Amino acid sequence: MVEIKGLTFKELEEFVQSLGLERYRAKQIAQWLYKKRVKTFEEMTNISKQARKLLSEKAVIDVLRLVKVEESSDGTRKYLFELPDGNRVESVFIPERDWNTLCVSTQVGCPVGCTFCLTAKDGFTRNLTVAEIVDQYIHVQRDVGEKRRISNVVFMGMGEPLLNFDNVKKAVEIMTHRDMLDLSTRKVTISTVGIVPGIERMAKEMSKVKLAVSLHATSDDLREKLVPLNRRYSIKDIMRALRRYPADNVRRIMIEYVMLEGVNDSLEDAKRLAKLVKGLKVKVNLIPFNYYPGAPFKPTPRERIEAFQRVLWNHNIAAFIRDSKGQDISAACGMLRTKEKACHA
Repeated sequence: MVEIKGLTFKELEEFVQSLGLERYRAKQIAQWLYKKRVKTFEEMTNISKQARKLLSEKAVIDVLRLVKVEESSDGTRKYLFELPDGNRVESVFIPERDWNTLCVSTQVGCPVGCTFCLTAKDGFTRNLTVAEIVDQYIHVQRDVGEKRRISNVVFMGMGEPLLNFDNVKKAVEIMTHRDMLDLSTRKVTISTVGIVPGIERMAKEMSKVKLAVSLHATSDDLREKLVPLNRRYSIKDIMRALRRYPADNVRRIMIEYVMLEGVNDSLEDAKRLAKLVKGLKVKVNLIPFNYYPGAPFKPTPRERIEAFQRVLWNHNIAAFIRDSKGQDISAACGMLRTKEKACHA
């Protein structure tokens, strides 16, 4: 069966033609899938009954099953989805005053193994398909309703997006196509731990979307302990790739830096970070660590994060502190999945 939400618009046209249907049917089907978010082909009432029957024999619409939703007092919603093979992934809906953001997963587990990340504890199982990525958006938009349209998508959930590059690229194409989800490319952000070949491919193939790089340290010695993949792609390698990346004032590169008490949060760290990114069109996102039971690190106190931020501003580096959402639910990435697994063990 074809996962129809995994087809780009061109592929959808080719698919309907392979079934003996007219090419213009692709646009009609896309409208039903992405604008009206139907669950069955039977709901596509401007398509003949025979065509609907044929489509239902050859393709599947929904590939995810919603298992659980947790809602925070601030409106943040965390979703646990089951995939066709029984694996599970998470998505997070984050409401803001003027926009709504969806954080999507790209892999089951993660092969990178960052020592502060809960998702890494379960290791890596597989990449998500294109449809499994896109379907997260569809399911969440159905749940939150039309009045709260998801305007921003961040590839910052479970997994390393650039290690699933081809499927992520196709998912972005579907999300930004005018006849599909019709998001602005400027509202899509892909976060990487620093996969240099992936950053270089992004520069050539997806430079219209925003790039975020999870740096988390200012020396290779420390970064290798926090992000083992640093042994393959050093800070110097990452910075070299970023200096060649086509950023501008509208699409600045985001440097993500999780604040770990007594580990990477000194004022000297801040000065080294300012030196590293000097001359780049970047903004720095300081992320309070989301503590989870058994975590080997503690969150940096707020006042120290603010002192770190001041050092960056004093060096003319735009630095912001991420507003931690969903603190009264399973906030850390992977926590809801882990909790549910423990409940059914």
